[in-house]
Amino acid sequence: MTTDHAALPAPVRAYLTAHASRDDEAAVLAFAADATVTDEGKTHTGTQAIRAWRRRASTEYTYTTDVTDIRQDTDDIWVVAVRLEGNFPGGIAELQQRFTVRDGTIADLTID
Repeated sequence: MTTDHAALPAPVRAYLTAHASRDDEAAVLAFAADATVTDEGKTHTGTQAIRAWRRRASTEYTYTTDVTDIRQDTDDIWVVAVRLEGNFPGGIAELQQRFTVRDGTIADLTID
């Protein structure tokens, strides 16, 4: 078990840093133009849709994010476990963010 961000590929580090600081534009820059994000059962395809998803996610609630584990599943798939605490229903969420990295960008992010 590790939480060392240095172990992650650059685009995943960039996304996590942008996410923590609620910098939606910087978060979107980590994704490929045709990337997909699946969150809460909905898939968002392309940077325009991902930007809209990030804006909703970053403004709907106030929360903190703590990385609790990082693991590499394959050469291009990384899983980052995060704990969110905030003013959303339930107040605490333990999530798995599964990143697929290709050609120096995030090609897919699935959040469970």
